[in-house]
Amino acid sequence: MQGKEAIKIALVSTQNLVPMYLNDLSDADILVRPAPSANHIAWQMGHLIQAEVSLLQGQLPIAVYPELPAGYKELHHAKNAGSDEGFGTKADYLNTFTKVREATIANLAKLTDADLDKPTTGTMAPFAPTLGAFFILLANHTMMHAGQFTVVRRKLGKPVMF
Repeated sequence: MQGKEAIKIALVSTQNLVPMYLNDLSDADILVRPAPSANHIAWQMGHLIQAEVSLLQGQLPIAVYPELPAGYKELHHAKNAGSDEGFGTKADYLNTFTKVREATIANLAKLTDADLDKPTTGTMAPFAPTLGAFFILLANHTMMHAGQFTVVRRKLGKPVMF
């Protein structure tokens, strides 16, 4: 197995977790906060989506992504994490997340294994010093937020997934 194949497995597996955790939630459920200062799933989904696009394009300027709706980045910025207004539906988030993740995988496919060893730059470099590590970071970012989704599921009395 080559590096790109292993990274793709991580990206696909974390992509598949998201709908598993969200399928039995309603649009109202994705606005539930597990604690007063915690982020709801709608904000987290938008954050995952816009972060994946902007972070990878920051490291790989040739990365191609579908255009996000106007105002998407601003709505899902940290300054709006405390808001409950203006967020999309669960179906919208799942659809957009799937398209963005498929684009991430397509961007990965264009690279060589040697490209994965290229150094990253900026504030993300300490966390992911190479492009290959950066793609793994994107998968891990999804997993970290999916773990937070489980707390909302517990609060709502939904079945334990794992």
